[in-house]
Amino acid sequence: MSISAVPTFELERGLAADGYDVIVGFDEVGRGSLAGPVMVGAAAFRAVDLDRAEQSVPQYLADSKMLTEHRREALYEPLRTWADAYAIGAATNQEIDEWGIAHALGVAALRALDKAERALGVVEGGEARVGAILDGPNDYITKALGSFEAPLVPVPAHVVTQVKGDQRCRSVAAAAVLAKVTRDRLMVALAEENPDYARYGWAHNKGYGSQAHRAAIAEYGPSDLHRLSWKLT
Repeated sequence: MSISAVPTFELERGLAADGYDVIVGFDEVGRGSLAGPVMVGAAAFRAVDLDRAEQSVPQYLADSKMLTEHRREALYEPLRTWADAYAIGAATNQEIDEWGIAHALGVAALRALDKAERALGVVEGGEARVGAILDGPNDYITKALGSFEAPLVPVPAHVVTQVKGDQRCRSVAAAAVLAKVTRDRLMVALAEENPDYARYGWAHNKGYGSQAHRAAIAEYGPSDLHRLSWKLT
């Protein structure tokens, strides 16, 4: 099947047909940033609500990387109300330094899943089955499940990985936009509120390794929000 820039509910409906009551799309943002947290967005839909969601897809929903910042911002509020539940899980730069990026992503995703399930009223020991679609080739969610750092989610999810899931799956595309807007807003706010952060240009580069950002690190040294285990300059 060809990958389209216009996502569908095909994979979500497949999970529903397999008996999963809740389907959650996941995508990450900030993996390659030099500073700030990594975030994983989760957009959850009840299987019985997929028809309703199909009929009310927010206009222009697509892979967040293909959208302008203005369009992502415009989609943020519609997506919050369109999904049956959504959540953003984060892992700090200190946690990334301590655990490594893969485990930090897994813990962040489980933090998001925990919040989304509880928002839907999913309870431990209940009958709900949860299926998940994770963007990319690697299931870092299941690997982090049961670790000391991860929350005890009410119901562990059965995870299906999907390369370019943000282009194919509506739940993943929604999670991607919600996470991207949330993290971008945070990095801009940090720069606007603190001149010590502003000098790194986070209002524009969002913590990623632009030439100006690396030059500022070389001049001023890293801040308390930089990932010290990474090559910063």
